Amino acid sequence: MRNEEKNSYLNLPNILSLLRILLIPVFVVLMTQHKIVAATAVFFFAGFTDVLDGFAARLLHQKTKIGALLDPAGDKLLMTSAFIVLAVPSLNSPHIIPVWLTIVVISRDLFIVSSAFALYKLRGQKSFPPSIWGKSSTVCQFAVLILVLLFNSFQISFPYLSVLYFLTLALTLLSGVHYSYIGFRIISLPRKS
Repeated sequence: MRNEEKNSYLNLPNILSLLRILLIPVFVVLMTQHKIVAATAVFFFAGFTDVLDGFAARLLHQKTKIGALLDPAGDKLLMTSAFIVLAVPSLNSPHIIPVWLTIVVISRDLFIVSSAFALYKLRGQKSFPPSIWGKSSTVCQFAVLILVLLFNSFQISFPYLSVLYFLTLALTLLSGVHYSYIGFRIISLPRKS
């Protein structure tokens, strides 16, 4: 690997994405040790690295192929870990993310990743722009994680959190259906000769 090529991979956005991935086990360990305030701080910091790496990539013109993989991988790994840990009753109170919501969120992500891989292999499809439904479900999922972490950190009981759970469920399912529709449209297009 040439030195300039190596340096292009070791840029600020990629380092921030790697940092986010490395903070995931720290977050999980703190949660399992019932250090929820510290875990919440780590989660917020990890989320902040996501904002920073996107800003740095655009501002410094340092978008790379590896960064295009690291950034969403870091996001999904962080959110998936948080959903799993926050669904464990012995680690959380007063709020626990319902197992059914965790299963739907993770299943949808696995479905999208496997479908994207299949579309790449079958049709050579390389770009998968997010849809409005996908972005909306991600915002809702992130809001659920943030609120549960904050309410549990300060031991605040909030009975209306279940409304957000059902909204997140609906948007997650809707985005899964929408991505399926997009995938079927791509598959049904005639092959380029």
